[in-house]
Amino acid sequence: MLDVVRQAAETVFVPLTIGGGIRDTVDPDGTPRSALEVAGSYFRCGADKVSIGSDAVFAVEDLLAAGGKKTGKTGIETISYGYGAQAVVVSIDPKRAYATSLSDIPLIHRANAVDLSAPLPGTTKALKTELGPNGEQFCWYQCTVRGGRELRDLDVVQLAQGVESLGAGEILLNSVDRDGQKSGFDLRLVNQVRKAVRIPVVASSGAGRVEDFEEVFEATGVEAALAAGIFHRKEVPIEDVKGWLRKVGVPVRKDMA
Repeated sequence: MLDVVRQAAETVFVPLTIGGGIRDTVDPDGTPRSALEVAGSYFRCGADKVSIGSDAVFAVEDLLAAGGKKTGKTGIETISYGYGAQAVVVSIDPKRAYATSLSDIPLIHRANAVDLSAPLPGTTKALKTELGPNGEQFCWYQCTVRGGRELRDLDVVQLAQGVESLGAGEILLNSVDRDGQKSGFDLRLVNQVRKAVRIPVVASSGAGRVEDFEEVFEATGVEAALAAGIFHRKEVPIEDVKGWLRKVGVPVRKDMA
């Protein structure tokens, strides 16, 4: 993997983020390696940032259980301290948990519930009504681990604010519900997280056309937006997205000559 990172770093000239396995681990010969050491290996090969996923969820669960007291030993904390907050990205995979009424939502998550029939909070932005599969009007965004396969009793605001407190410098915000759907970003989710933290948020999951990017920037003020499949399959060229955003007045970095 280090060779792959090294070759990529020599080829691309945009910030390079590496994810997967950024945790305390043990080498095949039995030598223990801390998350900081693992990250350092990638940085020395040319990576600019590392991305932490499931381990960030577990770290915030421990943080909340300890009443907000930090240990200084989590991967987020040690890497942030050693290399700076800008080097630590946390990838979040929330999923909608639907409810017919607010009283059906666990009390600890009720403050972060979303009314799926209402405009974006704090705005007059009207959104299409997106009720649950059985007509549920409310939801909260429940965090998952292991690629969205396992639910945790943690909402997305708790996680976002928790990782910021631990020292993360950026959040990659995915959506289990929108992934691959090409129906647009989950604006309610993006808006909630963007307003909950002070660090940059990258919106991901759901983009299917150039207008989806315009909408997420205009509605939420998010710092960046990501797509994968539509670019890999060349269904929507990257240059079309950038050209459209420039046309509607969204600042976009110029292409390198």
